[in-house]
Amino acid sequence: MPIRVILADDQDLYREEIGRLLQDQPDIEVIDKALDKFEAVEKVRAAQPDVVLLDLAMPPKDGLGTLTLIRQVSPASRMIVLARDEKGVQIDQVLNAGALGYIVKGAHQEELFEAVRTVARGAFYISTDVQCAVLTSYLESARPRPRRHYSYNKLTDREKQVFQLLVKGKSRTQIGELLFISAKTVDKHRANISKKIGITSPAQMVLYAIRNELIESS
Repeated sequence: MPIRVILADDQDLYREEIGRLLQDQPDIEVIDKALDKFEAVEKVRAAQPDVVLLDLAMPPKDGLGTLTLIRQVSPASRMIVLARDEKGVQIDQVLNAGALGYIVKGAHQEELFEAVRTVARGAFYISTDVQCAVLTSYLESARPRPRRHYSYNKLTDREKQVFQLLVKGKSRTQIGELLFISAKTVDKHRANISKKIGITSPAQMVLYAIRNELIESS
C-alpha cells in the first residue's frame, strides 16, 4: 500500500510541483491538497492520511494549534512541518505539538521523499539545514551551555549505540536487528538512557542530541 499524503501549502507553484514529485514516487500517493490550515484540518479529518505535509506559515497564524487539531482529528496521521527557511526554528515546540518531521522547503527533493518515508513508519526526520540552524542558534545564545556530554557519558557503550540509532529514526525492531539483540532488550536500554540523561520523550531525545552535537555521521 502506498503512503497516503495530504499536502497543505498556500504557495501554488510549490504545492503543485511538490505534489507532482511526490505523486511520481511508486510508494507515495498524494490523496488531497489544502490551501490553508482550516481546509487542511477538514481534509485530514475526512481522509485520515498516513502523512500530512504542512506549511505552518500559512494563514491563520496559529501553527502549533493546527498541529494539535490535526492530531486530535486524525491521531494516526504523522505530521511533517514545511519550513520556509531554517531561521527562527522553534523545533522543540513543533515536536512537542506532535510533529515527527521538520524540513526546509528548499531542501532537495530526495530529502523530502526520505522525510515522508521515515515519518510514515513513525520515526523522526529533521533536515540537516534545520539541525544546523538549531545548533547555531543555541550556541550563539546568551544562555550558558550545559556541561556537554556530562549525562551522555553516564551511558554504557551499548546504550550509546542504541541512543545513536534512536535519534536517527530507527525503530526498536531495526535496532535489534542491527545490534543482534531483542526488541525487549532495546526497550530496556531505552528506559536506562531516559533515566540517565533525564528525558521523557523521543522528541526530547532528538533535541538533546542536536543541542549537544551528539549525532554521529553514518
